[in-house]
Amino acid sequence: MYAMAYALKFLLKKEQEVDYVVMPLEGLWWVPDMREFSVEHKGVWLWKMMIAQPEEVTAALFERACAQVQRKKPSPAQAALRLQRFRVGLAAQIMPLGLYAAEGPTIARLHAFIREPGYAFDGTEQKHHEIYLSDPRRAAPEKMRTVIRQSMTPIV
Repeated sequence: MYAMAYALKFLLKKEQEVDYVVMPLEGLWWVPDMREFSVEHKGVWLWKMMIAQPEEVTAALFERACAQVQRKKPSPAQAALRLQRFRVGLAAQIMPLGLYAAEGPTIARLHAFIREPGYAFDGTEQKHHEIYLSDPRRAAPEKMRTVIRQSMTPIV
């Protein structure tokens, strides 16, 4: 994914003089019935990984970058890459410090915060969303930063 993100960055910079910072990796996590979403059952979570792109990235540019990356750094995983729009909508979020494995209590607090004023996150589009701000290869475990976001809707 990062090879693709950087290929897009350099194509845009060369062709349109658009320069930007490659965004962090993000993950969407869910189960078919979000009422059953819990860190105790991470083994059954479904997921999608993403890296945000600027609006100047078009389908044609994406295809050209795909071909370029496949020539330079072939990978069977590249066939799964897609350029899709993603909209967050109404959400609550928190940014704890520490390891991913210790996020259970933080997620529970976020879910309680959502439910308390009368919101829910059990719809098909209300996926658990994480934005990984720290590189686990470089950051001290206790300083890892991850935005934990949960889409929500009012209970009617």
